[in-house]
Amino acid sequence: MDLREQIRSAPMRPLQWGIALTCIVLSIIDGYEILVMALVAPSLADQWDLSDVTLGYLLSAGLVGMALGAVALGPLTDRLGRRRHILVCLALSAIGMALTGMATTVETLLVARAFAGLWIGAMVPSLNCMVSEYCSDSRRGTVMGIYGVGLPAGMVSGGLVTGWLIDQWGWQGPFYFSAILSGLMFVITLYVLPESVEYLVERRPPGALHQYNKIAGRFGHEASAQLPRPRGRAAGKPALRSVFTGTLLKRTVLLWSSYALVIAAFYFANSWTPKMIADATGSAADGRTVAILISVGGIVGSLVFAMLSIRWPARTVTAVLAAVGLPVYVLFAAVYTTQIAKAIAIAVGVVTIGAIAAIYAISPYIYPAANRGAAVGFMIGCGRSVSIAIPILVGYLLDTGWAPASILQLSGVAMLAMAALVYGLHLSYRGRTEDPELVIAEDALRRAGGLTSCTTKAATHP
Repeated sequence: MDLREQIRSAPMRPLQWGIALTCIVLSIIDGYEILVMALVAPSLADQWDLSDVTLGYLLSAGLVGMALGAVALGPLTDRLGRRRHILVCLALSAIGMALTGMATTVETLLVARAFAGLWIGAMVPSLNCMVSEYCSDSRRGTVMGIYGVGLPAGMVSGGLVTGWLIDQWGWQGPFYFSAILSGLMFVITLYVLPESVEYLVERRPPGALHQYNKIAGRFGHEASAQLPRPRGRAAGKPALRSVFTGTLLKRTVLLWSSYALVIAAFYFANSWTPKMIADATGSAADGRTVAILISVGGIVGSLVFAMLSIRWPARTVTAVLAAVGLPVYVLFAAVYTTQIAKAIAIAVGVVTIGAIAAIYAISPYIYPAANRGAAVGFMIGCGRSVSIAIPILVGYLLDTGWAPASILQLSGVAMLAMAALVYGLHLSYRGRTEDPELVIAEDALRRAGGLTSCTTKAATHP
């Protein structure tokens, strides 16, 4: 009995939905923590009399930590296991948020924000892999789209509760709230979340068979005498370089470039658009409203992707969603100085954050299970690096005379380029197997001259 095939081919069971729900809540916390510093910044700047430069460093510290965490610590999920990695990241991010609230100097606050960011960034690849690996093939795109709701939902929640928390407990309140929430989720995750079956089979850590049989029992199956055969080349000793060779190299370049482009549009929309609208309308409230509406649109976009993925291939839906970004951003550029901008802001969130959710959905199963966390972590780290650079780049463009409308139009071009790259990714699967382990094997045979054409077909993934 191979649980992997049961999970892939059978209808989704309550256990699988429970795993997805747990990861969605953790993603909501991630979205809240991404935005919390920006929401606290005005109160903190007034109380500590901070300069714009100092505030800029504080705003960037968490993003730098997230980028480093995704690249340096995210790959540990392939060594520690998805569950253990999530628990470690959750505990340490909670400590980081508590230390942020306890900071009394700029230096300690800077270090605390970077420390918290490290573990927030590191946890995301594990969440993506865990949800994807417990989804059935027929519902993977749908469930991953619903999972994508977590990030914008966390941002919206932050916008709604942060003001009240600051009024009650000062600028420290939102950070303590996050620490407490993360601590509670640590306890829930400890009891609810099982280890990834893919990880247990491919990496075979100590006690893997015992854990595998416990999960089998939760699915209503009898215990097995031994683990199924791993799909990878060598149990526990995968070659990460396979991700950067042959067909997977092409898919990696297309995927990571697509993600970098949509992250560029996303962080421009969330970092500069509210200020540009506030400057144009003379109302800071309008800018904040637009920021919240973009996140609301992100919730809608993630759900739209989830629904469309039921009928059409997830990669195709992703490409179409990104392509619609061009007219949306062009229209937004034309009306951003008017009240109509608030309505269009929702559409901006639909296409931009919806496309991010789509990338999260299609990325895990491009890679073999043994290297999946590392590959997705590197992708997310690449995107986080872009998130650091884009606000600075836009600032320079504005200083050199670029009109805000032109930058919005440029974001639309980025979305169109993303659509082309994702479609190229989709074309790379024509006539090829969907199974990444078989892709690696086929490439090896082709290099050895033993395979002249590929006709293998496997179960379809997004």
